Amino acid sequence: MRVDGNSSIDQKVYDLLKQDLNAASVRGKIISNNISNVNTKEYKRFDVVFEETLKDEDKDLSLKKTNNKHLDGGDFQDGVKVQQDNSSSMRSDGNNVDIDMEKVNQAANTLLYNTLITSYNNRLNSSRYVVTGGGR
Repeated sequence: MRVDGNSSIDQKVYDLLKQDLNAASVRGKIISNNISNVNTKEYKRFDVVFEETLKDEDKDLSLKKTNNKHLDGGDFQDGVKVQQDNSSSMRSDGNNVDIDMEKVNQAANTLLYNTLITSYNNRLNSSRYVVTGGGR
């Protein structure tokens, strides 16, 4: 869905927000799954890798240039990847879920998700304001 026909930069921002929201949503489900398996013998926790992929893609960012002095940019792909953490455990049952760490991750992810929703809504309201001529 094209949000703003006037700016490919605005569209990239919307696309990035959607990707971030998707990653935060997947991460929330993964964290909940880890917490629910805290007492499962031999269970190895999972994690979502997204920001690292985004940083790697950021190196290739290319934007439309009207002047040679402008910065380059690139297209972003959905870089959400779920990985199992096979690191050893200090627990005798082989489970490597640290409930305290998972709760911290859950709180941080909730804050991130809420911030992304607020940012998305603010950008959407700004676009509406422009399209409607400032509410005239």
